[in-house]
Amino acid sequence: MGSFEAELLRFLARHTGREWTIDADVFGPGGLSSLFAMELVVYLERTYDIAIRGADLRMDNFRTVVRMAELVDRLRQSALGGPGA
Repeated sequence: MGSFEAELLRFLARHTGREWTIDADVFGPGGLSSLFAMELVVYLERTYDIAIRGADLRMDNFRTVVRMAELVDRLRQSALGGPGA
């Protein structure tokens, strides 16, 4: 597990009062609400200096910490003109 995943797990635990794993479906039964999804988007944008827009706002990109890490990495690479740009 990388530092991004660890940081995001701490954020989720702090805001939900629950421990999560990197592959847990955070929006599955008993998981987070769609209202929290917006807070999560704002957190990711501000923390990692990215813009999550359009097709990237699909719930599938936010279901697990692993998927969020992939999204953030792809958007950061795109912003830098790197692979995936």
